[in-house]
Amino acid sequence: MTAEVGRSNRHCAVLGSPIAHSLSPALHRAAYGTLGLDWSYDRYEVDEAGLGAFVAGRDASWRGLSLTMPLKVAALALGEVDPLAAQAGAANTLVFEADGRRRLFNTDVGGLVWALRRAGADRVSRVTVLGAGATARSSLVSAARLGAQTVTVVARTPSRAEPLLALGVSLAVQVRVQEWSEPLPTADVLVSTAVAGAADSLAEAAAASAPLVFDAVYDPWPTRLAQAAATAGCAVVNGLDLLVGQALLQLELMTGSGVAAEVLYAAGHDALAAAAVGD
Repeated sequence: MTAEVGRSNRHCAVLGSPIAHSLSPALHRAAYGTLGLDWSYDRYEVDEAGLGAFVAGRDASWRGLSLTMPLKVAALALGEVDPLAAQAGAANTLVFEADGRRRLFNTDVGGLVWALRRAGADRVSRVTVLGAGATARSSLVSAARLGAQTVTVVARTPSRAEPLLALGVSLAVQVRVQEWSEPLPTADVLVSTAVAGAADSLAEAAAASAPLVFDAVYDPWPTRLAQAAATAGCAVVNGLDLLVGQALLQLELMTGSGVAAEVLYAAGHDALAAAAVGD
C-alpha cells in the first residue's frame, strides 16, 4: 500500500475511450468527501496513441490515474509495473510518486475477487470467461486466486485468446479456448467481459451453465444476460460491484486511506439514477 499523502489539493482522473459513461468520478469524489480530502477527480477521453503524451504532461500536483479500455495494455510501458499487473498483462491504475516515479498496478484482479467473494464464491473449481481482452486476462488471474482448476475462454476470434493459454500455464490453471458458437460447459462461475449487447445471443445458455453470473456491464442495466440469470435463479454480480471493489484498492494506493464500500455503492447508484433521468 502507498504511504498516506498530504491532504492538500491533488488531481486524479480516469482515462479511456469512450469515457463519458464512467462512474469512477462519482465514486472517487464521494470517497474524497468522506476522507476530508480537497482533491479533484475528472475524466478525459484518451486513446492509446495519446496516452503517453497525456501522462508525460501531468505536473507534480497529480497523484493518480484510473485506466480503462483501451489503455490497460499500453499503460504497462509508462512506469514501474507491479508484479500482479505484469502477470495479468494489464494495468488499470497509475500512481505518480513524489520522487517522480510512475507506478502501475492492477486492481481489477483484487476487485473481481472481492466482488465474487461478496456474492458467496469463496472458492471455485470451474470458471467460464466470455471474451479474450485485457479484462479476460485479469479474470483468469482472479479465477486462479479463487482456486479455479479449469477455465474455459469463449472467444469470437479464438486466436486472440492464445496469450491466455500461456498465462494459464503460469498460474497452474488448465485453460481451454472455444468459439462463441460452441455449447457452454458447466461451471461454478460464468464471467462475461463482453461489452453491452455482445453476450445477448448467449444469455440463456450462459445463465443455465453456472449458478453465479458476473456481467462486467453496469450501464445499461439489467443486461439481457443479467435478466436471464435472474430468471434462472442465479446469483448475479455486475460491473458496479467490480468497479467498487477495484476502486477501494485504487483509493488506498492513491490516498493511503480507505472508505466503506457502502459510500461508493451509494455514489454509484445515485449517478446511475441521475443519468437515467437525463436520458
